[in-house]
Amino acid sequence: MTIDTKILSALRAAGRNGVAGTELSQRLGISRAAIWARIEELRTLGYGIEASPHHGYQLLSVPDVLHADDLLSSLGRTKVIGRDIRVFGETTSTNDVVEKLARDGVKEGAVVFAEAQTKGRGRLGRKWVSPPRKGLWFSILLRPPLHPLAVTQLTIAAATALFRAVRSQTGLTPEIKWPNDILIRGKKTAGILTELSAEPDKVKYVILGMGISVNLVTGDFPPELRRLATSLRIETSQRQNRAELAVRILQELDRDYDRVCAGQFEALADEWEEHCTTIGHRVAIQVGGRRIQGTAESLDTDGALLLRTQHGHLERIIGGDVTVEK
Repeated sequence: MTIDTKILSALRAAGRNGVAGTELSQRLGISRAAIWARIEELRTLGYGIEASPHHGYQLLSVPDVLHADDLLSSLGRTKVIGRDIRVFGETTSTNDVVEKLARDGVKEGAVVFAEAQTKGRGRLGRKWVSPPRKGLWFSILLRPPLHPLAVTQLTIAAATALFRAVRSQTGLTPEIKWPNDILIRGKKTAGILTELSAEPDKVKYVILGMGISVNLVTGDFPPELRRLATSLRIETSQRQNRAELAVRILQELDRDYDRVCAGQFEALADEWEEHCTTIGHRVAIQVGGRRIQGTAESLDTDGALLLRTQHGHLERIIGGDVTVEK
């Protein structure tokens, strides 16, 4: 934990009561001059920190930026996810950055955010619109004790974590569309991209990428996407706090990841199915050059979709483009 993280944690814990420079100095084991220097640096980043002879330092406001130390100070202690947070002003894709970290042997739980992506991507290599400081574009490095065929469980876990976090922050009730989309009123507002490196019977690492359209306005979307995509700001008519939402998502996902690793996927799958718009409906799924039609019945124990075809056969589908038929 960095000095800035410790200072921000102390300021948040103190609230309006404030915390004295002397107390911070003793708690952190550095001089009051060093505390002052770090406070000044935080102010240059946009943090509203007031100094008072009666109340010490008070945190009055925070900027609309993603700052690793601030995210860590808000996140608190988690089991795995968020133990290491890195924020880039711009990168090609956060999945690309995390892939390099994975190859370098970084421990699981590392999270990489970008304020903007130049080559953000969704499933099947599709471009993901990632304008600066308008959304949450991030990826998480995981090394789960799962068979490669069970990695779909992590996409399910990510979807339920996103559902809960968005509902808690905004009051909206999202919909989950199998396999990796979060919708609001039928329009896509978030997507999940799961990539992995594995041996035949062992996962080496998983990259869980997420893109959430938080404060985009209609003009931020290309014309061809405006009838299909939306943002939390559009749906609530209010600007959302991206850092608060990021912390909520990581906290929820940390709990769900723990459940998956502990073999408790069935309970998580039940929650997912409750909010999924795909289950129970007739759908058409494009899997490569094959089009499969039928009724989406449930998830199997690995998180794959069980589809009852028009011929009565039960097929196990692990990915594809889904269209819900009217």
